Amino acid sequence: MVKIELVDVYKGYYGGKVVAAEIPYLEIRDREFFGLLGPSGSGKTTTLRIIAGLTMPDRGKVLIDGEDITYVPPEKRGLGMVFQSWALFPHLTVYENIAFGLRLKKVPDDEISRKVKWAAELLRIEELLDRYPYQLSGGQQQRVAVARAIVVEPRALLFDEPLSNLDAKLREQVRFELSRLQKELGITSIYVTHDQAEALVMCDRIAVMNKGRIEQLGTPEEIYSSPATPFVAEFMGVTTLIPGNIIEVLNPSAGIVRVQIENSDITLVARTRVEKASLGNPVLLAVRPELVELASGGEQTNVVEAKILASSYLGDHMEYILGLGEYQTRLRTSTSIRLQPGEKVRITLDAKRLFAVPRQ
Repeated sequence: MVKIELVDVYKGYYGGKVVAAEIPYLEIRDREFFGLLGPSGSGKTTTLRIIAGLTMPDRGKVLIDGEDITYVPPEKRGLGMVFQSWALFPHLTVYENIAFGLRLKKVPDDEISRKVKWAAELLRIEELLDRYPYQLSGGQQQRVAVARAIVVEPRALLFDEPLSNLDAKLREQVRFELSRLQKELGITSIYVTHDQAEALVMCDRIAVMNKGRIEQLGTPEEIYSSPATPFVAEFMGVTTLIPGNIIEVLNPSAGIVRVQIENSDITLVARTRVEKASLGNPVLLAVRPELVELASGGEQTNVVEAKILASSYLGDHMEYILGLGEYQTRLRTSTSIRLQPGEKVRITLDAKRLFAVPRQ
């Protein structure tokens, strides 16, 4: 069992004017693939570095299985780390790069050979062991860096945006490989990324960070479909936030409400958090393209009129910018449907997935 906890952790700079990390409590569960997600400067890498021992907190504790390791040197924490820059030794072969940590520990040669081959097979790079880093592709170099981290059998793995230097297609492939590896090893892992798709696809739970603090913690589905704050709603995917006010509570227990969009006569049914579902509460409707469809002739909820402002051909689909009152949102259709700027259309917004976020 490897459980990691942060207790009352704080790190600030410039006399506290900049909060790099402020986490009252965070638990990363045993065998969990945990994501720290946020934009640049949100505190995710600082948090990871505090766990790794590379950055000391101003206060608070880091615990592994209940043991306080706050002041334990990084090399004695038993953690493996994979960085954004792969940091391979250019003068060493792939074999020697993977074996480097084992040689530092004075592991016998036959044991090194066994472990390097095991890690290479796991990462599917066994045919590359005699090559040098300059002879490898970016994806292959990343696999070598991961193999070097796991071969020493760490208590947990820490990933700091390891796929940022790869192209989009290769990133998708390596995502799958890392997810497979983590499940196969059953090792507690913490993954830092600014890529929402990466976090949604790979992680069991996600902490969305902003300005050094965790804005929401939950499963990928909870984070995406039920954002807790305007920041989370806007950060997760292509989201338009439209201000409105709750004018009717349709189902108090389920948090189903009717919202009137400000400066218009448009009303829409949406979900919101139950504790916020009160008459008159100001909210922001989180409207995503997948919630918007052209209305059919039958009875539908949330049917409104919109105006086509612009169109884009994106290969497998069309994307339209819509004017909804004085606000804008997006509509995606098949390429067989062609709408012209200035054209008025009737659209429907999925009431089951349309979410009203409390305004802050």
